[in-house]
Amino acid sequence: MTKVALVQMRCAPEPDENLARALEFIRDAANHGAQIVCLPELFRSQYFCQSEDHANFALAEAIPGPSTDSLGQLARELRVVIVASLFEKRAAGVYHNTAVVLGTNGEIVGKYRKMHIPDDPAFYEKFYFTPGDLGFQSFNTPHGNVGVCVCWDQWYPEAARLTALRGAEILFYPTAIGWHPAEKERYGAAQHSAWETMQRSHAIANGCYVAAVNRVGHEAPAGGPGIEFWGQSFICAPSGEIIAKGSIDREELVVADVAWERVNEQRTHWPFLRDRRIDAYVGIQQRLID
Repeated sequence: MTKVALVQMRCAPEPDENLARALEFIRDAANHGAQIVCLPELFRSQYFCQSEDHANFALAEAIPGPSTDSLGQLARELRVVIVASLFEKRAAGVYHNTAVVLGTNGEIVGKYRKMHIPDDPAFYEKFYFTPGDLGFQSFNTPHGNVGVCVCWDQWYPEAARLTALRGAEILFYPTAIGWHPAEKERYGAAQHSAWETMQRSHAIANGCYVAAVNRVGHEAPAGGPGIEFWGQSFICAPSGEIIAKGSIDREELVVADVAWERVNEQRTHWPFLRDRRIDAYVGIQQRLID
């Protein structure tokens, strides 16, 4: 049994303030028994991808770097695993949206670079991020086999499947997703339902836990209407059943006990991995099949 905590938080304009508050949340989670703690996507800043602005590249940092140093020190002190989403500066002109897994000795167990990069109104990520080149991975930690994808990756069953096939028994999705205020009344319920349903389906199809962590609050760092982040971070079991869920607008820890035997049980009783027709999937790597 492993206790997992998701940090659902607001993000202020000042990166150092956000990092300090994230460290406080992690400490609080550990005090409540959490052994794996996951932070939301790009938690060190407000969601800057609402505009295309070269000044925002100053928010990026190296990995290893100042944030992983601080998080690693806390992971070692508390003996917890931390999943942290950072704006990685790999080299001048090459930046990634990267999730780092820090082990209980404070070491970087591994990192995942976001593979699917969106380009939508107020989500102009292609301006900032080079698509990931590390593939889909599973990280073996003292508290479980952890897979990480990031936000827009959550819409792709291929990403969840490949991460699970590499051994992940829980999939973490650090996320920054919300409503355009003008669209919320008409489309908001359907948008949120699609997001939650998609990720619950990953749990069912792969027989694993899924943990999606989002931020809360309204942010308009570039002016204009901004984005109202919808919170509602959740953890679901391999059956797709939601076992813990956050509110729409409050900062909080979303905590659940993960029973790893449920992964084995689900995969045995609903053997989707056994019954895959790997001989019949020719074409899946093509954009379209003519």
